[in-house]
Parts: sequence; structure tokens; C-alpha cells
Amino acid sequence: MNMSAESVAADVVVPLRDHIVHDHPLPRVLEMPAAVDIYDTTLRDGSQQEGLSLTVDDKLRVAEQLDHLGVAYIEGGWPGANPKDEEFFARAPTELHLATSTLVAFGSTRRPGARAEGDETLRQLLEAGTSAVCIVAKAWDYHVTQALRTDLDEAVRMAADSVDFLHRAGLRVFLDAEHFFDGYRANPSSA
Repeated sequence: MNMSAESVAADVVVPLRDHIVHDHPLPRVLEMPAAVDIYDTTLRDGSQQEGLSLTVDDKLRVAEQLDHLGVAYIEGGWPGANPKDEEFFARAPTELHLATSTLVAFGSTRRPGARAEGDETLRQLLEAGTSAVCIVAKAWDYHVTQALRTDLDEAVRMAADSVDFLHRAGLRVFLDAEHFFDGYRANPSSA
């Protein structure tokens, strides 16, 4: 039987281990996806370790190398958070020529009680000049009430308003549900 690599890959299945117990039914066999897109956070989250300080030139060169590797999405940093990220997003349009990757600007949802249209963080995401953004939203009720000092309904509105605002501006929007698994463990109905 003569099978192409493409047809073989499409027929690959991964059996689930019998000892895993779930609260919800899972299929006995998972099909492999046709493709997987890699979302890389090296330039923001990955560069926050102690003793590491990337220059803007470093960040531009790392982004080029990630592009050469075929990474689909490269999170470039948080526009407005610091001068280095400001400079990175200012220089990227003319100095960073990505062939396969999409540059992503990172930020947060609108502030509690504010309107998305007037939120400074969301404005800076728009001004970053990327076609995609990622916003972080609190997914753990403890963080909503203690860090944001708001209620769970407002936290949901913050995420929904922010996604809607950015999407209406023509951007692809990723939502980073911060501490989702901690939140789910503590309160599944609010995560």
C-alpha cells in the first residue's frame, strides 16, 4: 500500500491512558491536528528572568530567528510598559521583516469601571501597529476580588469589552486567561 506522508499524518491517533480519570467524557481516541501554530513569549515573559536584559537590537534579532524557525506568533512585549518595549514597537515596522510570523503586542483588559474606548492600555495596543494583540484577563476569582478589587461580573465585562473593542479595530485578539487552572480549581463556575 502506497501512502503519502500527508495521508499517514492525517490518520495518526493517540490513545488515551486508561488510568486518567476525568469528570467529563473524553473520546477514546484523539486525532492529531493538521497543523499546530506556535505562540512564542520569549521577548516578553521569557525575558523576565533575573539577570537577563535584552536590548532592543537583541529583541529584533531574536524575533528574526523565531521567524526563520517558522513560529506563527511572536509576542514582542507590552507597548507602554517600559521604554524598551516602546522603542521595539516603534522600530519593528521598518527593521523587522517577518516572512512567516505575526508580531503580537501584549497588554491587559480595560480597567474596572472604565470604558474600552478611553483605556490607555488598549490605546497603546492599537498604536503598536501590529495586526494581532494578546490581552491578559484575571481568571481566578481571588485575583479579581483582591488584585482588581472588583466583582466577577465586571471582570467578565472587562474581558468582553476589551476583546470587542480591539476586534472592531480590525485586530486578531488572543485572550490570556491568567491563572485559569488555579481559578478553576478554586471556583470552576467563575474561571
